[in-house]
Amino acid sequence: MRKLIVGENDAGQRLDKFLTKSVKGLPKSLLYKDIRTKKIKVNGARAKENQMLSRGDEITLFIRDEFFAPPTGEAETLRNIRPRLSIVYEDDNVMLLHKPAGVLVHEGDEGGENTLILHIQAYLYQKNEYDPDAENSFAPALCNRIDRNTGGIVIAAKNAAALREMNERIRNNEIAKFYYCAVSGKMPRRADELHAYLQKDSTAKMVSIFDRPKNGAKEIVTRYRVLAERGGNSLLEVELVTGRTHQIRAHLAHVGHPLLGDGKYGENKKDRARGYKHQALYAVRLRFDFADDAGTLGYLRGREFAISPDTVWFLKDFM
Repeated sequence: MRKLIVGENDAGQRLDKFLTKSVKGLPKSLLYKDIRTKKIKVNGARAKENQMLSRGDEITLFIRDEFFAPPTGEAETLRNIRPRLSIVYEDDNVMLLHKPAGVLVHEGDEGGENTLILHIQAYLYQKNEYDPDAENSFAPALCNRIDRNTGGIVIAAKNAAALREMNERIRNNEIAKFYYCAVSGKMPRRADELHAYLQKDSTAKMVSIFDRPKNGAKEIVTRYRVLAERGGNSLLEVELVTGRTHQIRAHLAHVGHPLLGDGKYGENKKDRARGYKHQALYAVRLRFDFADDAGTLGYLRGREFAISPDTVWFLKDFM
């Protein structure tokens, strides 16, 4: 028998979701069976799979020890890392980080382990703001992510309430995100709003863009304005009205202006000869356009954060 006490970062979850994260070795089919047969109880009473958990709830599990993962040594790992972070903003709930191009955000992304999220967790552990041994199901996490070779601002949540709310705000398009990018050719207008439809191909890790609705494709909206032109290329500021995978890269390539250095959607071989080893794309600014000031993060409503243009490696080509 094991007991789990629901902590602050565990509260507000369904029982089945909580157990999926905290008892990773328990197969889902067996998890639901054990709930039905009262091998898993909440506060000594019969539980339901969709039961919402509150702080202080006691979960009793009459299941075999083999389903519980052995100690991972995560705290020791975090203790020995020297965090390397460029912090744009931080408070008790969230952090805004400047991720350089070339840095992985998560373990497993293209095989890397020395990741941004690992350094965030080490930083918070060493500040006594995160203890993996005291958590059942939560770890500080990124709310948005950008490609390995894209630099710029990313958002991290330091607690579960902030993570849930920020993810909901992102789903509701309540965060305005602005990028600089360098593209091939001159744009037909100084500013425009582009509409299309995007379909993911998970196997190829690419997306396709269509001008008309297509089964399985999602609508995308991309705004741009031209900041400068030089050598037959253009420097743009792009606002993501929708935030789909590879949206900027694929959408601009679709209209005939691929990002310089983009190996997936552009003319990478020619661009490499000019020093563009990866896509010329940088997340430079974001604004919290929250619909209201309610919730854990309401105080961020209307606030805007940016990184210095000096950090954008390709701007020098347009000066």
